Amino acid sequence: MKVSLRLRRTTIVLFIIIFLGFILAQCVNRQGEKKTSGNDNATAETTSSVSYSLFSGSAKCAGCHKDIYDKHIQTAHYLTSQPAEEKYISGSFKPGNNTYSYNPLLRIDMEKRDSGFYQVVYYKGEKKKELRFDIVTGSGVMGQSYLYWRNNKLFQMPVSYFTAAQRWSNSPGFPDKVMLDRPITARCLECHVTYAGISSAPGVEPEEYHHDQIIFGVDCEKCHGPAADHVAFHTENTRDTMAKYIINSSSLSRQQNLDMCVLCHGGNIQKTKPSFTYTPGKSLADYFKIDTLSMVAVQNENIDVHGNQFGLLRSSKCFQQSTTMTCNTCHNPHEKERGKTAIFSQRCMSCHTPGHDNFCKLKLSLTQLSKNCIDCHMPARKSMAVAVSLPGEEVPRAAFVRSHFISIYPDETKKMIENINK
Repeated sequence: MKVSLRLRRTTIVLFIIIFLGFILAQCVNRQGEKKTSGNDNATAETTSSVSYSLFSGSAKCAGCHKDIYDKHIQTAHYLTSQPAEEKYISGSFKPGNNTYSYNPLLRIDMEKRDSGFYQVVYYKGEKKKELRFDIVTGSGVMGQSYLYWRNNKLFQMPVSYFTAAQRWSNSPGFPDKVMLDRPITARCLECHVTYAGISSAPGVEPEEYHHDQIIFGVDCEKCHGPAADHVAFHTENTRDTMAKYIINSSSLSRQQNLDMCVLCHGGNIQKTKPSFTYTPGKSLADYFKIDTLSMVAVQNENIDVHGNQFGLLRSSKCFQQSTTMTCNTCHNPHEKERGKTAIFSQRCMSCHTPGHDNFCKLKLSLTQLSKNCIDCHMPARKSMAVAVSLPGEEVPRAAFVRSHFISIYPDETKKMIENINK
């Protein structure tokens, strides 16, 4: 009996030991799994899940969408970055029009050579430094800045082009001296190119880039997503008219549509994941801390009209009282429409219809109103971000950008009525 009891106790103790050993092993394994999983997640978050190989290039889109492609390549979005070829550079290289002078002793000449285009620094008439134009940023509507390669990093050139003055200018935000070391981070580049392959280690800034993995311009794939699989499928399946492996904005929610624009027109948004990992259809809030605005700042015009169009739009009654309004309600991203106030006015009047409380109260004919709602309710304002120094001018000259805070501006209304009555 005692032997049986002793055996039973031994069995129970062994069972407990084995059970505890099993639990301990599981805990160790889980800790290991968590550690591995954490590393995997870190890798996933710091390494782009979007690679250069997934893109087809917008020229491939022309095969099936030629009309849209031909119109899109005329837009400011498409032209917001291009290789530094003569057809894309706005400024002049002709003697007499090719110089930016800091003072009588220091100047930069823009020079055209067989090997490319250069900004050449001269001090007391002696050549000190020369930089090759490699990339053009900016469509030229307001101006352009230029980038040059230094090994695998990109830097902004000291001289830009300011369209309003039709002259070379000091680059925006640069001191009144030659500065050669302003690096271009991936977050800067993210708004001017569709994709840039980053070759440096995750988290290192300024980043290094693959020279041959830059897709210039904000083109088709910036808004519709990488299209290599889409092109491959439809090249093989020409009778299948249902679009595959591509993002159609009509299938996205309002916020998803807005997110695509907020990426570059949303003010001071700070990335929480690496640049170029966000793609259309995803939630931008998973990749960035989104900027917020106070109405006081908007009304006091302390929000720059260039950098945060969405913030201004979001503060407008038009946007707040609508459940469907997005940037594309007013803008057709496939066509160059800048300056066509009648087109934009007609889009305003698709919601603000005659006979309703939200229609214009001015005693003007419908024909007059349909030509230009825009100058009254979205006037051009000076940009704090786009202001440049010009030779002989003590105060930086600002570019004028149309405000996206849709509101009533009495002074602008008065100007418009005066112009109509002339």
